[in-house]
Amino acid sequence: MRSSFGLFIFLLIVLLVDLYVLQAIKLMVQNASDKTRLLVFSLYGCLTFFSVTVILLFAFSSTDFLGKSLKTFLFSIVLGLFIAKLIMVLFFMIDDLRRLIQWILLKINFLFKASYKMDDAVNVVTTDDNITRSLFMSWLGVSTGTLLFGSLLSGFSNKYNYKLIKQKLTFPNLPNAFKGLKIIHISDIHSGSLSDKEAVKKGIDIINSQHADLILFTGDLVNDRASEMNDLMDLFAQLKAPLGVYSSLGNHDYGEYVQWPDKEGITKEENLDRLKKVHADMGWKLLLNEHVLLQKGDDKLALIGVENWSAKARFPKYGKLDKAYEGLKDDDFKILMSHDPSHWHAEVLKDYENIHLTLSGHTHGMQFGVELPGFKWSPVQYVYNEWAGLYENGHQKLYVNRGFGFLGYPGRVGIMPEITLLELA
Repeated sequence: MRSSFGLFIFLLIVLLVDLYVLQAIKLMVQNASDKTRLLVFSLYGCLTFFSVTVILLFAFSSTDFLGKSLKTFLFSIVLGLFIAKLIMVLFFMIDDLRRLIQWILLKINFLFKASYKMDDAVNVVTTDDNITRSLFMSWLGVSTGTLLFGSLLSGFSNKYNYKLIKQKLTFPNLPNAFKGLKIIHISDIHSGSLSDKEAVKKGIDIINSQHADLILFTGDLVNDRASEMNDLMDLFAQLKAPLGVYSSLGNHDYGEYVQWPDKEGITKEENLDRLKKVHADMGWKLLLNEHVLLQKGDDKLALIGVENWSAKARFPKYGKLDKAYEGLKDDDFKILMSHDPSHWHAEVLKDYENIHLTLSGHTHGMQFGVELPGFKWSPVQYVYNEWAGLYENGHQKLYVNRGFGFLGYPGRVGIMPEITLLELA
């Protein structure tokens, strides 16, 4: 009953938004021919019908009715349309606020004049109260929303458009043997979203072609279930490096966002155990609140891996950095793998000044934004201070990978899927 009521409320919101946008569209085509107006209203009606139909289909069909790729595509189209219309509504509301203020001022003006010039009251009453909506704001709102929706559509083609980003990092106290060390950093594979195995292979080939000394993965191997890796294990098992492939867990790896046991009777705990085995079977060393010492000649480098730890309340805190840090010396050079970048400010900078480099992921750069030389922006920056690329605080550094895979929206706009090549100096 509660879910049906929630669905009714959501559909009501969708229809009210559509009705609000329709009023602006009517203004825009008021001087067009009857044939043009009919075409515009018909197309708009079809979009509304499509959105409502897909919502109902998702609500009342079985989970197996549509394939994963088609469901993701349809969900993205409907969500994109809704967001675009919300953007339009924002412009229309600004204009309606202008109209309301103007109407109030006219009324105040009428009352003022009426109180001092009773003889002119009739003339004042006949003042035109019909303050029309601005055609300019209507066009601006519709254009902005349409541009946003168009960019989301074009972004579908970028979901496997892997970008290799090379970053040189200088540390005064880096042991001599590790100067020039090349590290591949990847994060957020989200295998449950990856449906094109050949496209994924191109990303694997890019990684292997760098001949890195070390490969580090910072969490979210799956969306929810370990079984998502069944068809991809052979690809990711091809990742090799002389110093090894190491990994950590992200918030999605714990299966926090599905009902357990699932339809196959697998519990949440069993799923996590299976996922840990996937890491091992691929030859990856999963670091669970622990560290390893990597050695070259007489020099050592400490690699620390913690489970997910977030400063955001809605994400789990399984990480125990104090446990992972035990036994390390202050003068050891340390690299930390921690999935959520909010961990850096909340605990690392605060209590662990001897951790020199932290590697994270998690944000995906929201898969939407703008990156230009000297300028980058994404809506995710209003939630995370550190969300993509390199950040520095004194001698400590954080690198946030933009994610290898994708989640929810099957695309990328401005923020490409990333493979990071770090060179230490």
